[in-house]
Amino acid sequence: MDTKITVVKDFKKGEVDPNLFSSFIEHLGRAVYTGIYEPGHPEADEQGFRKDVISMVKDLGVSLVRYPGGNFLSGYDWRNGIGPRDKRPVRLDRAWHTIETNEIGIDEFYDWSLKSGTQVMGAVNMGTGTPQDAGDLVEYCNFEGGTYWSDLRAANGHKKPYGIKTWCVGNEMDGPWQIGHLDADDYGKKALEAAKIMKWTDDSIKLVVCGSATTSMPTYPSWDRTVLEHTYDLVDYMSIHRYYENFGNDDDFLASFVDMDDFIKTSCATLDYVKAVKRSKKTMYLSFDEWNVWYQQKQEPHPWEKAPRILEDHYSLLDALVVGGLAITLLNHADRVKVACLAQLVNVIAPIFTEPGKGAYKQAIYFPFRDISVYGRGTALAPVVKTENKVTDKYGEVPAVIFAAVHNEEAGELSVFALNTSKTDISHTELNLMDFGKAEMTGRTELCGADLNAKNSLEAPEAVKPASVPVSQGDGNKFTLNLKPASWNVIRFKTGK
Repeated sequence: MDTKITVVKDFKKGEVDPNLFSSFIEHLGRAVYTGIYEPGHPEADEQGFRKDVISMVKDLGVSLVRYPGGNFLSGYDWRNGIGPRDKRPVRLDRAWHTIETNEIGIDEFYDWSLKSGTQVMGAVNMGTGTPQDAGDLVEYCNFEGGTYWSDLRAANGHKKPYGIKTWCVGNEMDGPWQIGHLDADDYGKKALEAAKIMKWTDDSIKLVVCGSATTSMPTYPSWDRTVLEHTYDLVDYMSIHRYYENFGNDDDFLASFVDMDDFIKTSCATLDYVKAVKRSKKTMYLSFDEWNVWYQQKQEPHPWEKAPRILEDHYSLLDALVVGGLAITLLNHADRVKVACLAQLVNVIAPIFTEPGKGAYKQAIYFPFRDISVYGRGTALAPVVKTENKVTDKYGEVPAVIFAAVHNEEAGELSVFALNTSKTDISHTELNLMDFGKAEMTGRTELCGADLNAKNSLEAPEAVKPASVPVSQGDGNKFTLNLKPASWNVIRFKTGK
């Protein structure tokens, strides 16, 4: 299978926002309790946070962490999670059928974010919560002092404000599974009032309004249009969510990037339609603040308990390849997707997995996310690609190999990401970098293997991991690469500035 890719400096898609490399922690399953927080664990610090998890989060280079939900958000009163722990109420979390002890709240999570080198992407309850509740939370977190809520934050041990700059105005409010579910008109009106109070409290914040929870919603994309017609002038991003799973056809699964690409294009068209209707000069951006592989068909009932083992997908090499394809798609839409959150971060459909009282390990999906986070910062370019197509049952003809290219002009670096979705054919790839002066390949890795079902575990933490590939010198800035079947590839270059 022959492929040609040409990368040109001036074929720019857009600047890659650092917030494209974000994630998500919800009060769900073991994401918080025995995930990031486990007092008494050998790796626990003085606040009970697991240092081994913190080290992995730092390694991933996560920019924002969306907190505290998720479905949990729509029934959550943030005031239950502040103040002395022995006075915090234990509540039912009806969203996930669990017991919430409220040992961790916004104060502790902010501390964790500082230790992890991340920032908090806050979220306000638009289910059972009110616009006033939303404004009070922003005041508690961001106001300097001298008011009831800001002084209460200081009394709770944090005199300095948190400065949380990005906020989600609710979660998946189009979904009938959501506590306090609203139709598009009612949510749009409520979100507008919340946005007004939140921005009148802190005019430096940016707000994310709920778009469609998935492409399969019967209200998609009319929901998005209606909500935006209410909120366009006051919000900065619209959220979209999408998960993928393997229903038995590997080729369809590997082509999941086609669906994500269509979702983003349709959502942008909706944003721009409302911009035209409003006669607005403002361009709205997307926050793809939930994306991942998630095997939802495997969910089973569980009793009421604290931090049950739910949604703990154990990811394979095949899953990691799919995540790589989705990551390439996000980079190729860097002009409009400015925030993206891999959902979630620890234990619950996550790249990091822990065992109570034991160790932590990196799941297979850890590696493509880390690759784009470490090497995908700069300007996303639009490579010219000629490759063969393959036929899938679900999507028809799709490119067998997909690419993204990111140029960091200041550092003189170029990173090329490639996914070969063919399970049988090597892609003999000619990479043309004639536009970059003298280019030198400085590093190359591939993630592949004979067993697409291979998974990491506590006992075998390196069953799936990237391998280094010898670099080639090229011929006049043309490089010949053999991309193995079913492989995720990262090729890095030093270029002239």
